[in-house]
Amino acid sequence: MERFFNYDTLRAFADSWGLLFLMLFFIGVVLFVFRPGGRKAAERAAQIPLKDD
Repeated sequence: MERFFNYDTLRAFADSWGLLFLMLFFIGVVLFVFRPGGRKAAERAAQIPLKDD
C-alpha cells in the first residue's frame, strides 16, 4: 500500500493549490498596503522608533 504523502502527491498539491494560495496571499498583501488611509498609518508606524521616551 502506497503512502498518501509521497513526492508526486505533494508536488501536484503544491503546483495547484499551493500556487493559488500564494497568489491570493500576494494579492491580499498588495491590497492591504495600498488601501485608502494606509499611508497615514504607515507614516505613524515609521515614526515610532524615532519618538523620545
